[in-house]
Amino acid sequence: MGPYLSLFTTFFKIGAFTFGGGWAMISIIEREIVDRHGWIKREEFLDLLAVAQSLPGILAVNIATAVGDRIKGGRGSVVAAAGTILPSFLIILAIAIFLTPEIIKNNRVVSAIFMGIRPAVVALIIAPVITSAKAAKLKWKTVWIPLVVALMISLDLGLVSNPIFFIVLGGLGGFLAWWLPQRYKAKSKQ
Repeated sequence: MGPYLSLFTTFFKIGAFTFGGGWAMISIIEREIVDRHGWIKREEFLDLLAVAQSLPGILAVNIATAVGDRIKGGRGSVVAAAGTILPSFLIILAIAIFLTPEIIKNNRVVSAIFMGIRPAVVALIIAPVITSAKAAKLKWKTVWIPLVVALMISLDLGLVSNPIFFIVLGGLGGFLAWWLPQRYKAKSKQ
């Protein structure tokens, strides 16, 4: 299989068998591009994930574009992105043609299928969070930072809902987690 076909089929498979959006795709993307194909290293994947999150657009397409570019340049980017987008497009097209909102709401089987998918999506989102935390060498003394930020986001306390606020807050928490022990060590030496 040539590199273009390999890129397309890999990202087509990722796009076709993942429910729940970009975060749910991360563990599958990591397994395919890091473990199975070895296109990038795990540390590079974490950097790529951070960049892909910060760029506008769909997370999986951003990752596919970067990996495609790395493997085969601009054409590889287009092929990998097309492989990621095409399954969703075809599925949405089929749903639009065959399923109306009334059928989805009133059909117990379809409703049950969507209710069953929800817990699986949650698990697919949690798995890469744990993997990323391990790869980023997140320690127990700093795990409170993402937990507090996630809690503040989920509770919607009326605070600023801008993601930049939470990024700055997380950075400040990381700085304090580093600085306070340093200060304590300096005082104890005096």
